[in-house]
Amino acid sequence: MCQLLGMNCNTPTDATFSFSGFAQRSGRTGDHSDGWGIAFFEEERGLRHFVDHQPAIDSPIAELIRRYPIKSRNVIAHIRKATQGAVNLQNCHPFVRELWGRYWVFAHNGNLTDYHPRLHGHFRPVGSTDSERAFCWLMQELAKSHADVPSVDELTLTLKELAPQVARHGTFNFLLSNGEALWAHASTSLYYIERKHPFMPAELTDEDLSIDFAAHTTVNDKVSVIVTAPLTNNEQWTAFAPGELKVFTDGSLRDY
Repeated sequence: MCQLLGMNCNTPTDATFSFSGFAQRSGRTGDHSDGWGIAFFEEERGLRHFVDHQPAIDSPIAELIRRYPIKSRNVIAHIRKATQGAVNLQNCHPFVRELWGRYWVFAHNGNLTDYHPRLHGHFRPVGSTDSERAFCWLMQELAKSHADVPSVDELTLTLKELAPQVARHGTFNFLLSNGEALWAHASTSLYYIERKHPFMPAELTDEDLSIDFAAHTTVNDKVSVIVTAPLTNNEQWTAFAPGELKVFTDGSLRDY
């Protein structure tokens, strides 16, 4: 199945270190070679969105991302191992939609069996994946549940009701962001880490690369990283429980 990478920060931060290790899983240390994508929120509502149906390890666009430090407070990336839908651009995650005057970004890891929800509103899939159908249904139901822009807490409560309805059809690990917060739901494998002062060096598992975060941060910086499998071999990552939905804001896990 696919792999997910998310990052939520309290100040614009570049994702080049994490993405560099993550991209190795698209053909070098893993076989997730059916396309990839990444989305960066900038200035809260602006969005840079890149997808490619080539493996991330070979993609010139992915090389650009590894070399160009785009800074963002919310990032979602995905490398694909296709279970449903052809290998083409329209089936590459993350997917993007507009709701309440904001961009929403979604990426999914898993396989939803016989999942064909009734979609009767503004949100329709462009491609042929179960993942995009699930995203459209989530957006449709969020729009039906709230007449106006809800708070992060209200959105979280609604998503906690909606996610199990999709997860009944199979594995539903996903990342979702509107530029204000980052939601993560686990059916099977998902991990997170919160980095803050005092920052320590980190070593990638999938590539011979390390970084001393203390040299690139301030005492006020906070960064949370969410990923399918831990990216580093010298840090303590926390596993999600099956069926757990977490939300991150300003670089920290939000308590409920």
